[in-house]
Amino acid sequence: MRFHATTISRVSQLKNRAPVLFQSSQLRSNHQKRCNFGIAFDIDGVILRGRVPTGGSPQALRRLYGDSGELKVPYLFLTNGGGVPETKRAKELSELLGVNILPSQVVQGHSPFRNLLKKFENELIIATGKGNPALVMSEYGFKKVLSLEEYASYFESIDPVSQYKRWTTAPVSDRKTPAVPRYDVFSERIKAAFVVSDPVDWGRDIQVLCDILRSGGLPGDANRNQPPLYFAADDLEYQAAFPSERLGLGAFRIALESIFNIINPKGLEYVSYGKPNPFVFKNAEAILSQLQSSSCIDHSENNGVSGSHPFETLYMIGDNPSVDVKGARQSGHPWFSILTRTGVFRGKDNHAEFPANLVVDTVEEAVDYILRREYNS
Repeated sequence: MRFHATTISRVSQLKNRAPVLFQSSQLRSNHQKRCNFGIAFDIDGVILRGRVPTGGSPQALRRLYGDSGELKVPYLFLTNGGGVPETKRAKELSELLGVNILPSQVVQGHSPFRNLLKKFENELIIATGKGNPALVMSEYGFKKVLSLEEYASYFESIDPVSQYKRWTTAPVSDRKTPAVPRYDVFSERIKAAFVVSDPVDWGRDIQVLCDILRSGGLPGDANRNQPPLYFAADDLEYQAAFPSERLGLGAFRIALESIFNIINPKGLEYVSYGKPNPFVFKNAEAILSQLQSSSCIDHSENNGVSGSHPFETLYMIGDNPSVDVKGARQSGHPWFSILTRTGVFRGKDNHAEFPANLVVDTVEEAVDYILRREYNS
């Protein structure tokens, strides 16, 4: 069970132009005239490679602020990554990029999990992935959440090879025995499972998730009613610090689904969020509208036209054609896709299956194009 989007927008056939330096004084003089566009940046492969800025990203972002540090152009980060609360991620990005980034400007793959709070607020749920997935869900307001790692620690031998793993090979006297469970995990069923970010221990997580999902939320039980399963994203690969792409959350989902469908009579049911889901782009549009109202001085209601769209153009700058460009295309107006060559995509020409509106080398070149297009037209 997945989201499927069918609306495909027409792709403008625009040629690359050499970047022309656009002076900040021009931005100040024209800012009062136009404030009907916004920008969504992917992070991995566009803004950062690992924890290192790439493609002139710090310089590009600084051009979106005024001389006093005030935000002049509404923008946000739209990433399928995650594993930490948006407050922490905003602080990390601010330090790495040298600009003041608000938590509201960080939209991660798991950010839409907030919308499920009414359904699972007081239910026992598990969360897995790198970082601190249980903290992420707790900060969204979920009251009874356990990490899969903690949950598994209460079931002896649920992971039969745990003693052979390097991160658990400390002397027996140094190992921590599981604390008394905070909840009655031996009788209370897990009501939902959330894959918040890329899992660290695939073997353990696939084993325990299969146990939970096949038993109706209580490992060892015969109940076959599968609890809901949610993935924060579904991209197969992403660009990190290593030269070639790394397997992403979509790869883990494929592995889990393949195994589950062999050992269970019914196929795995799940919901995937993250790009290219049009819902994610609609949510980003709403957030950019809020940022627009606080950062733009001259933005008459609906641009002075009754019933018109609040933005003439929203730019999606990404490095993955099947995620960033596909999502922008499916979402239609007012999205305009820009593909960089600093991450997953490195082709000389546009991508064949998911062609972007524009292909550039770096995010700095992309921002320069946007400012020229918006303020010189």
